[in-house]
Parts: sequence; structure tokens; C-alpha cells
Amino acid sequence: MIRRTISEWGRLAYGDGPNEIPQHAAQRLAAAARMSSLGGSDGSRIVTLGLREMKVGGIVGVLAAEGCVLEILPKIDGLADTSVRQQLVHMLNIASDLPVGINQTAKFETQSESLLEILIRIFAKRVLDAVRRGMPRTYLDEENDLPALRGKLDVKRQFTVLAATPQRLACRYSSLSPDIALNQIVKAAVTHLAPMAETQTTKQLLAELTFVYAEITPVRPKLLRWDLVRLDRTNDVWRGILSLAQLLLDGLFQMTTAGRQTGFGLLFEMNLLFEAYVANTLKRSAAQQGHKIRVQGGRIHCLRDLASDKPRFQTKPDVIICREGRNELIVDTKWKKLTAPEDANNLAVSQADIYQMMAYAHLYKASRVLLLYPHHEGLGGDERAFSHHRINGGDATVTIASIDISRRPSFADRLQDILFRQTHTEGAVATHSACVSP
Repeated sequence: MIRRTISEWGRLAYGDGPNEIPQHAAQRLAAAARMSSLGGSDGSRIVTLGLREMKVGGIVGVLAAEGCVLEILPKIDGLADTSVRQQLVHMLNIASDLPVGINQTAKFETQSESLLEILIRIFAKRVLDAVRRGMPRTYLDEENDLPALRGKLDVKRQFTVLAATPQRLACRYSSLSPDIALNQIVKAAVTHLAPMAETQTTKQLLAELTFVYAEITPVRPKLLRWDLVRLDRTNDVWRGILSLAQLLLDGLFQMTTAGRQTGFGLLFEMNLLFEAYVANTLKRSAAQQGHKIRVQGGRIHCLRDLASDKPRFQTKPDVIICREGRNELIVDTKWKKLTAPEDANNLAVSQADIYQMMAYAHLYKASRVLLLYPHHEGLGGDERAFSHHRINGGDATVTIASIDISRRPSFADRLQDILFRQTHTEGAVATHSACVSP
């Protein structure tokens, strides 16, 4: 198996050299990228093949094809690859409400295991822990011809199909069975992830689960009945496990290049992941301070057509923070690299991003709007609110700030400090509107 690790927006030479990836592996990975929904029409958002090198975009995760695996990690200053994997899993945990705790990911910190291996092992351990407390079961309706009556008699079948065999009784009854949609989903995940496991420990866990789920009906991933899953307080422990199973099963896809090959793409757009990580962190922490958080809400339109009166160009701010029924702050996250103040005018912030924040301030009557970027060593010093600006023609202010995501334990507190303390500017006149519902 050919394995390579690369950072987002990085380059990897392909050919016959000792530090190069073989050309056939690069071509298979490019073909797999074209099959992924995140790859765009030609897969170039994930992988682009040049004459002698392969370039990756702003998508992170794991891309696999026959005989080769490419791991794409985010660029996080100050962290080695093993710590970046741990941080990425933690961000997925917060952003997607996955059952992955800090203590669990810490066990992998000193091991050179891929992101996929980490997630598969966490999934296997969670399932094994849950199933040891009892596999979910429910009553299923069954029909069978039995020598003794069980449940109710199916009169129509008894006096038609079984008229000549009165020693058999057409029975309708309910029995407690584990062969339900929830267990079929878990079995499908175990079955399809087993060939991808690399370490002996993970393989052993999956082998044990294969034995446990032997009696469950196998169902192909595309035919799984997610709509039949019923979760309540008696089986709520499976909620997070199902989220992780769905994440892993969604990475499965088929590719057809030379024959029928199995491909896998556990991929995430880093810009959206950073946005969800910040938003969900705020949802968990800001509510304690009396703030109400709206994620991807608002949806006010910029324009209205004069002829038809139809609204046009809908807005969707990343985060709207309300307090006492008023829009207090709008936050928009950008997974981009700011430039140090002494090296570029305006920190190299895109003019289009500023226009966007001006529109938010106007449409939502928010007194403060904030652009939040990941902090990096090139900015010098610590994370902070770099600059405050008043929008001409009004009292609203725009703040440009950075946050260091490599310092995980205090992230929520530091985020609130930047948003609610560092962004305060004296003399700003607060002009609010009613809090906008999503």
C-alpha cells in the first residue's frame, strides 16, 4: 500500500524518484477525486495533476484508491502531523457533534496513524463498548407456518394456502429481534471499514464486531434504511455512533477507471469545517452569557426586483449573536491567511469580504461585525483583534481578528474574549434591529 501525507494547498512530485509518488498512484487518486462530490466537475478542488507533480486544494481528509492512500492535513502552525490529526479529529467532533472526546484522541497523539485509522478505531471501540451493554432490539411482526399456534391465526391463509395441510397453522406474531435498521447500519460500517484498517489492534476490534453482528442481515450502504432508525432514552447511546457511522459510510463510493475498483473519500472543506467549529463552540459557550446564537440564519435578501417584487441575492451570515432580542454581533469566518500589518495594507483582507460585512451590518442593523481568521506565526505575537474600523455613513464597526486553533483547551474562552471584549470600541453608537430568526 502506497501512503502519502501532504498539507492543504501542497504539492507532491510523482514519478520514479525515491521521494516521489508513483505515477499510476497519482492517476488513481486523481480519478478518485473526480468521483467525490467535493472535487468539482474535474476533481481539481481536491487534486490536480501537472506534468511532474500533484497539487492539492483546500480540502482535507483521506482520499483512497486501489493500492494507495493520500492523507491531506490542514495547515496549523506550531503542530506536527500527529498533533494536527488530533486537532482535526477534535474539530470534527465539535463541528459535527461526533462521539469523539479529547481523551480518546489523545491516545493517538504519539502514534503515526492516519486520520482514517484514528476514526475507524474510535468507531469500533464505541460500538464494542455499547454492544457489551446490550444490542438494541425491537418487536418485529412476523408471519410463519408453525405446528402450534403462536400469536394470531391468519384465517385467510389457513383456509386457502394451508387448506390441505391442517397440521400447519398460519401464524402472525411479534418477536423481539436485533435484526433492525440501526444494527444493519452498524454492520454495514463494520463490513466496509474492515478492509481499510491498517493496525493489528483496529483489525482485531473489527473482527470481534464482525462476529457479534454475524446474525444481522447484510445491507448494501445505498440501501440502508436510515429513516427506520428510532432513538429514544433507552438507546440514546447509539446516537453519536450513528453519526460517526454515517460520516464513514458517506466516504464510500465506486470509481470505474480500469475495471471496477473501490474508492474512498473522507473529505472536508476546511473553510466550512472552520466555520462550523467556531459556530458550534459559540453555541455551547455563549448561551451561558445570555447570548442567543443563530448559525447560518438571517437569510435576508439584498435586493428586490422592481418588476416582480421578488427578493434577490439572499444573505446567510455564518453566526448572528443576539442579546435581549437585538442583533449584537455578526461573525464571518475565513479560512485564509492574513498578512502581518507591516507587510501589507489592510492585512491582505479581501475587498469582497469587507463589502460582504458592510452588507451584513446594513441589512441586519448590527452595531458590530467581525471577520475571524486562523492565527499563524507570521502575524507575530498572540491571537487578537488586529483592527477596528467604523463603516462610513453610520456607527457600525468592522473588526478583523485571528484565533489560534492549535491551543485547544481554552479555545471557547479565548474566542469569547476576542468577540465580546477585544472588539468593543468606545464611542460606537448601538443601532439594533429585532433578532432575526433562521
